[in-house]
Parts: sequence; C-alpha cells; structure tokens
Amino acid sequence: MYVEIVDVGPRDGLQNEKKILTPETRAELCDRLSAAGLPRVEAASFVNPKRVPQMAGAEEVMNGLDRHEGTVYAGLVLNERGYERAVEAGVDEVRYAFPVTETFARKNQNTTVEEATALAGRLVERARLDGVRVSITLSAAFGDPFEGKVEPAHVLKIAEKVSEAHPDEVVLADTIGVGVPTQVRDLVAGVAQMGVTAGCHFHDTRNTGIANAAAAVESGARVLDASVGGTGGCPFAPRATGNIATEDLVYLLHGMGHETGIDLESLIGVAEWLAERLGKELPGQVYKAGNF
Repeated sequence: MYVEIVDVGPRDGLQNEKKILTPETRAELCDRLSAAGLPRVEAASFVNPKRVPQMAGAEEVMNGLDRHEGTVYAGLVLNERGYERAVEAGVDEVRYAFPVTETFARKNQNTTVEEATALAGRLVERARLDGVRVSITLSAAFGDPFEGKVEPAHVLKIAEKVSEAHPDEVVLADTIGVGVPTQVRDLVAGVAQMGVTAGCHFHDTRNTGIANAAAAVESGARVLDASVGGTGGCPFAPRATGNIATEDLVYLLHGMGHETGIDLESLIGVAEWLAERLGKELPGQVYKAGNF
C-alpha cells in the first residue's frame, strides 16, 4: 500500500529553532527533500514574522525553489490573509490549521473554534476557485497544552463539519505529543468513515510518535506528516518538541511493506546536511544509525 508522506521540516521543523536559517537555505532544504523523492513538502508558513521570526521571508522561499516535477509545494496558513499570501506566492497547496480547543485557538490564532471551523469552509471554497489543493489540520486533536484532555467525540464533531466542505484531506495533529495508539485508531477510523482522506501529524515528545504512525496507517490514514531529522515544535505550545523524523518513518513503512516513493539513503543525507546547518545533532534515529 502507498502511504503519502508530507515533509514539514522546512516549516514545522524550523519554526522553533533558535538558529534562524535564511530563506535561501530553507529553499535549498525543500529542493533536497524533493530530490529524495518527497511527494509533498511544506515549504513555508505564511504567518506574522514578528510572532514567528524563523518563518520570515516565506515568499522568498517560494521564489527560490527549484521546483521538482512530481513534488507538491505547500504553505501553512492560519487565517485568510495568510491564505492570500500563500496563493500569491505560488503554492500548489494551502494547509490551514486550527486548534480544536478554545484556549489554544485564542493563544495561537486569536480566534474561536467556531470561527476557525467556519473559516475552514470558506478557504476550501476559495481554494477550489483558485485551483490549489487544500488540506485542513485539526491541531491539539489528541490533547491540549492548556485545557488537557480532548474528548474524541469533540474532535470528530469538528472533523465532520470540516469534511462537509470536501477538503482534499483532514489531518489530525498531535501538536504536543501526548497521543497513544488507541486514541489514534479511534480518531482515524472516525474520520475515514466520513468519506474524506484522513491524515496524521505526530510529535515524538513522549516517544509515542512512531507507534502512533503505525497505528494510523493500520486504521486507514493515507497521509502522514513528518520532519526530516525529527526537528520541530510549536512556539505557542509549552514543552512541545519535534515531529517524528521523516527518515525514521520511511524506514518503518518500508519495513512494513508499504511504498512511499522516497529514497531513504538520499533522505538520510538531507538529515545530515540539515544537522550541519543547524550546528547540532538532530533527534532522528535512522540518520545516525543508518539504513539496514
């Protein structure tokens, strides 16, 4: 079975790093990921650079890409202005994300869950007219840094409203890395039953990310986010650490007999390159241990 991997390293992977990489370097990271066979790359975040300085110059990143045929280049947006910037910059896909809890929605985007859900519908409609793919991510779907436990019924209710607009996919995000496979199975199966492509976005904060990814695929998820080298974290979620490492995920999926279209050896090289640029060892395991 084919599982589509979206590398969010150039965006989520870098947005919490102390060392800020230039737009040119971030564009090169996207190019290297594309050359390794990544079918989709989240290239930039169209947010206020005063709030997330690591993501400044999103338009420059898009302009600096050496676009590889077969790779979809996406931009993260948090509001309508971000959507407009992303489309003007030439993204192939808009990824709109919003938290499913009120406190996090207010802190992260200065909105309410109801307003954010309504905006998801409008952005899907605009994306259809603009001819770009559109993905909706439900952040903190497995647990919230401020409100704690999030009931699956609450998440699925929001997912159902979002799916009525027919986005290309609905992604369940474990923003602070608290989820476990039993939660994953329940939520993924619930979304898959809605007739929309189910995706997942896991962080490895509590060492459950890879187990969750395996459970997601077994439960019907066909899209998984990951970050090269395992970098990442949310600036507005306390103690949020990195995403599952893309090369770790590819190793897992290939070993389970799934196809990704990604060259693992090349991907390991990208992780090594990024580690040099950031000047530190990255959390991922496979880039240090090597393929088998």
